[in-house]
Amino acid sequence: MTPVWARKSTLVLLIAVLALAVFGTTTQTWITVTLDPDQAGQAAGGQNSLAVQGSKAATAVTALALVALAGGLAASIAGKVARWVITVIVVLAAAGIVTAAATVLSDPLSAAQGSIAAATGVNGSRAGTEVTAFPVLAVVVGILLALGALLIVPAGRYWKSRTKYDAAVSAAGAGTSATAAGPVDEIDSWDRLSRGDDPT
Repeated sequence: MTPVWARKSTLVLLIAVLALAVFGTTTQTWITVTLDPDQAGQAAGGQNSLAVQGSKAATAVTALALVALAGGLAASIAGKVARWVITVIVVLAAAGIVTAAATVLSDPLSAAQGSIAAATGVNGSRAGTEVTAFPVLAVVVGILLALGALLIVPAGRYWKSRTKYDAAVSAAGAGTSATAAGPVDEIDSWDRLSRGDDPT
């Protein structure tokens, strides 16, 4: 009996949910910037504060979340070797997510410079920054995503379904065996010849 954690639907859904959760964090405010009083007047509308979304503070996180999502979905139809490749890809994507989010946490001002420059027209400004909980959430979910991806290989041993290619090969093999066991007529001979078998 297949354990709950090893079920294909469960594992693929888990990776998809985690990847979407990471993607969701990037749509939220990661950094709240308090602009320098000398530059606040240059900002659009004279605002003295600026909200920086995760997609702008760590642009790589959005792309890596989509890569992880695609990898998780691909695992549901992948063969044995392909599952190893997908596992590596998703783990690397998760590592990139954690690294990018941790970089924002360690130096939020640098991560916000692009948004500050876009709002004020000045690069390298000094401003106060306050980090929200979403970068931390991205780190935590990224770690969980990597752990979930590592389950693909051991769980794959319980997955009985095959790809369409494998099913076609299996059906062809069964047909060949059945033909070999029974009487061979002209039509069967041509069919075997088209498959590369010598009916003689």
